[in-house]
Amino acid sequence: MGNLYPLLMLPRFDPRPWGTHDLSPIYPNHRFEEKIGEAWLTGDDCKVANGPLAGRTLSQLSEQYQRELVGEAARDAKRFPLLLKFLFPHEKLSVQVHPDDEQALRVGEPWGKTECWYVAHAKAGAQIALGLKPGVTSAHLEAAIHEQRAEQLLNWINVYPGDMIYVAGGTVHTLGPGSVIVETQQQSDMTYRLYDYGRPRELHLENGLAAVKETVASGKVIRPAPSQLGSGKNRRVPLVAAPYFVVDMFEAKEGLELTTRDGSGRSSAQIMVATEGCGVIEAPGMESVTLAKGDAVVIPASIDGFGVRPQWALEFLRVYVPGTSLPEPDTRI
Repeated sequence: MGNLYPLLMLPRFDPRPWGTHDLSPIYPNHRFEEKIGEAWLTGDDCKVANGPLAGRTLSQLSEQYQRELVGEAARDAKRFPLLLKFLFPHEKLSVQVHPDDEQALRVGEPWGKTECWYVAHAKAGAQIALGLKPGVTSAHLEAAIHEQRAEQLLNWINVYPGDMIYVAGGTVHTLGPGSVIVETQQQSDMTYRLYDYGRPRELHLENGLAAVKETVASGKVIRPAPSQLGSGKNRRVPLVAAPYFVVDMFEAKEGLELTTRDGSGRSSAQIMVATEGCGVIEAPGMESVTLAKGDAVVIPASIDGFGVRPQWALEFLRVYVPGTSLPEPDTRI
């Protein structure tokens, strides 16, 4: 296993014109001169904050440790499989689309960008747009883009704290203001901007329209009931189980034990993201790591078992690559 251990990641704050100076729902002590739209947690260039590997990037560590870090379930042994971010939309994002795997291969990329959004916070009236209205074709969308009315052809839906939205590759989408989102996605930054409300930014109509799917499996995920763990003070809330990722929410008031192997027995790196409270992650023979709101900790796949000890209470997401082939989740608009 070498010197791998639970890795506390440094968030990388990314300015965007639709972002905000105030990240207080997640990072109350951070203030920025630029508008911040995204906090990247597990991107290729995100760096480790703790221990002997501090300052190393996830891409460097994936190249060095391969399956010991990313696990058996990851498609590419030398690349970290999942990118997690916090999104802070203060204005509407551009109307955009990400390619699926098939379309990405056509333009020379190894895979596409299917993603999901967990709504950590939402003000009353917060909305997202997901997919095209029934009967709308790519040709209709292209005409509406040139006529500056593309957003009128999208499905706009209200979002509430605790919602999980599945966004399959090929889905035309955007975020409105008023929410804080935890985004889980394939490790790709392929975004085709289709429409941007007149902002002076480049559009990608040729590749973008080629990537658009008129019918998609995207929507709010229909979830099974939560389960109580141990003495009943802890709760696991399944959020989404999909081909590229599994995301569960845990509400912990006492310690719990977790593993890097799923029911298939295949291993995957685990990404732990705290959305409320604070706790400690412990692995045998290793320094413990504090996990507080806004933090992400990567558990290398070679660590079979680890514990999470809340300090009073902790809510966190656990994200990993499934060891078996899963279908797309059941959703509704």
